[in-house]
Amino acid sequence: MLKDLIALTKPRLLRLNVFAAIGGFWVASKWDFDWLKLLWVVIGSAITIGSACVINNYWDRELDQKMERTKDRALPTGRLQPGFVLGYGIVLGIVGLTILFVLVNPVTGWLGFLGWFVYIFVYTIWLKRTSTWSTSIGGISGAMPPVLGYCAVTTEVDMGAWLLFAFLFLWQPAHFWSLAIRRVEEYRTAGFPLLPVVKGIKRTKLQMIPYVVLLIPTCVLLYAYGYTGIVFLILSVIAGIVWTVHTIRGIKAENTEKWAKVNFLISVNYLMVIFIVMMANTVK
Repeated sequence: MLKDLIALTKPRLLRLNVFAAIGGFWVASKWDFDWLKLLWVVIGSAITIGSACVINNYWDRELDQKMERTKDRALPTGRLQPGFVLGYGIVLGIVGLTILFVLVNPVTGWLGFLGWFVYIFVYTIWLKRTSTWSTSIGGISGAMPPVLGYCAVTTEVDMGAWLLFAFLFLWQPAHFWSLAIRRVEEYRTAGFPLLPVVKGIKRTKLQMIPYVVLLIPTCVLLYAYGYTGIVFLILSVIAGIVWTVHTIRGIKAENTEKWAKVNFLISVNYLMVIFIVMMANTVK
């Protein structure tokens, strides 16, 4: 049971988001760290994000039965009861948001609530079943973790917060659509109107390009506004060009499955590299 309770919080997704929150905290701290506050940010954001993922699992339980990737989860197989899982998700949300509001600061708490609300009500309950815009608009919640970490230090939403938000917001569509292209038939069977299902794979490949391209000026602005140093500028531009070139090549790729798999792996490694370099080259 414990293993299923942990799995409901989507640990892989959780790790990436917590790492992003630490990155935002690091940039705002400028090497002068309040370690206790960082601990509370990590705990509060992790529990809040975990809550949203649990409720997402609850809402998608019937559709998850139709997908190979998700049919063995605790709810589709009946290992856990829906009512219990919903209660578990709500309790996690209350605990996580309370930590952000009380032990971090109200600004971080409200931002955490916004991300939680968008993921559950806008993305999961509304757009995921009705619109191809689910990935893009749902990205609002996915872009919140570094902003939570940043605002835990600054207590305000300034240019640094907006740039971190923009970076993760722009990163998500190409990352997720790479996975969706590989599993397009599963999503079609389950009834999710994702972009490659509704508009086709070629249109999806084309729509990925502007998101990836815009990551480059976003990183340049992090340098221009004095948040990061020259090493970050150089490496982020190089990494952005590499990902952009590969994404553009996807238009004429003969083996779409192979291209999508590589593009997905590039996206994951790009995110990790950018945040590590961002933290290491934060300007004091």
